[in-house]
Amino acid sequence: MKKSTLAIAIGLLLVANTGFAKTTKMTLEQRLEQLESRLEAAESRADRAEQKVQDLQVQQAAEIKEIKDAQGNTPVNGKTPAEETKKNLTTPNLVLSGYGDLKIYGDVEFNMDGESRRGTLTKLNEDKSIGTWDMDGRILIGFDGIRKMDNGQFAGFSIQPLADMYGSMNLDDARFNFGQENDWKIEIGRFEAADMFPLNQDTFVEHSGNTANDLYTDGQGYIYMMKEGRGRSDAGGNFLMSKQIDDWYFELNSLIEDGTTLFADGENVKNVDGRTYHGRKMVNDKNVVYLRPVVNWKPTSELSFSAAMEANVVNNAYGYYENGKFIDQSDRTGYGLTMTWDNTKADPDNGIVFNLNTAYLDANNEDDFTAATNIWWKNIEVGYIYAHNKISDFANNYVCDADNCIIQGEGTYDIHTVHASYWIKNVMNMQNFNIYLGTYYSKIQSDEKISSDDDRYGARVRFKYYF
Repeated sequence: MKKSTLAIAIGLLLVANTGFAKTTKMTLEQRLEQLESRLEAAESRADRAEQKVQDLQVQQAAEIKEIKDAQGNTPVNGKTPAEETKKNLTTPNLVLSGYGDLKIYGDVEFNMDGESRRGTLTKLNEDKSIGTWDMDGRILIGFDGIRKMDNGQFAGFSIQPLADMYGSMNLDDARFNFGQENDWKIEIGRFEAADMFPLNQDTFVEHSGNTANDLYTDGQGYIYMMKEGRGRSDAGGNFLMSKQIDDWYFELNSLIEDGTTLFADGENVKNVDGRTYHGRKMVNDKNVVYLRPVVNWKPTSELSFSAAMEANVVNNAYGYYENGKFIDQSDRTGYGLTMTWDNTKADPDNGIVFNLNTAYLDANNEDDFTAATNIWWKNIEVGYIYAHNKISDFANNYVCDADNCIIQGEGTYDIHTVHASYWIKNVMNMQNFNIYLGTYYSKIQSDEKISSDDDRYGARVRFKYYF
């Protein structure tokens, strides 16, 4: 009995063990199948996620391109108030086109002036003023853009709007240029060509024609500075071509404008309104075209020589009417020579800038000669200007006030001007904040009688800040 029972028990155990083994084996297979199924599902989900990422990247790139096309700019670092940022889906950015570099800059320039008188040196009209105080100035914002290629070719622009103290908006430069670096260049727009009469450090010189417009004032004494065809006109534009060959620089500027803008309004001439020349109102018939070639030779890094000519090549551009006949007054040709020594780059602390300038103008019924020299050293500038005016014709041969007839049919005038300035650098230890102190003294001599009031003097304080 015991043996039979034992055998039966053993047999049942073997059967149970075999069934348990089969059951265990099937469970592992099922688990492997489940694992494979899970892996396939995970791979499927990964593929779908990757596709979504790619779709988002394509969408984002399209959105960025759309923004750049609409705004035309590249992101510029900036800060946005936190509260405002929360209101926006994205942080606002200033963006640039990406086609070139953009430079934003500016300067502040304000003057405080004191002068003995503002009347003309030749006393066409009686000047009763005994002294004048004045303030003027402006704030300029500049935008320069340039794009350079690997081969050295470039194209760029410059625009300089400004606001003056009197509440007016004006424009300094507005130009477009392109060319080859250190080779050739073309410029178009409103700007000034090469300076053929440098006065060195900023100075205060009145009665001199040293601005770009309204250069000539009847009876004021004209200091011709080779600037009539230089440019930055209110009534025209420039087209300039230049070429650099080793130590030589060649420039040809073309100025097209209303030629009568050369002359100031005739406030100094009685019974004549408008812009006057030799006591007569100038009438514009057509635009003048000034051609102004300049040649510069720089044999050393310190020394340079320049020669130039400027001439109006359009006949009968402006003049006056006499007995119904138009009299041309637009024939004006000038010549200039300049020598400059400047070793301040090699010796910033003790360097010297020295200029020697001369200019001659052959115009209708007038010849003018000017010579000048100036020197700068250790922030101090001193200069002298001599001008000789010979007038061969004036309206009615003379102009009289209550006591004197000053200008007759022919007259010669010599103007002597001394000027000086001092540069106060780095005010409050700011490298870009400067103050200039300027002064001048002018005296006129003539072969015709001039009142005893034949001199002018003044002083200026200029505040200059670059940003």
